[in-house]
Amino acid sequence: MLAKLIPEDGSEPISLDRDVTVVGRKRDTCDIYLERSSISKLHCLIVKTDGLLFVRDLGSTNGTKVNGQRVTRGALLPGDELSLATTRFRVHLGPDSPEANNNEVTQRIESLPADLDDDDAEEILELEEFPEEIGRSSESDVRFLTD
Repeated sequence: MLAKLIPEDGSEPISLDRDVTVVGRKRDTCDIYLERSSISKLHCLIVKTDGLLFVRDLGSTNGTKVNGQRVTRGALLPGDELSLATTRFRVHLGPDSPEANNNEVTQRIESLPADLDDDDAEEILELEEFPEEIGRSSESDVRFLTD
């Protein structure tokens, strides 16, 4: 699971690579070091488990908020705003890497002209490819054909 904190100030996103991440102002102890005086030395923990993120405040002076609500612990959902003191982040959660599915097929659906009779419609639908002029009319007529 890819988890990131995206700073609201537009600076570089922070990847949450570990299962347990310590956030704070103490450089040699914290996994995410935030050099701001409003951030406590050991501000909070962010825990990644089973595709979910949880935050736990570590008794910080200026608090931890999720969507504007001060919390001691709580879940983080995609798009949530996480505030550590006055520093705000947007939570991003997603798959490790988006997988391209090359097996998906896009089906082209054409509309038939409104003045087409049933025999002509059957003949057109039996063609391997539709002629280019079909489906270019501004009028649409949906017909259901039986076997």
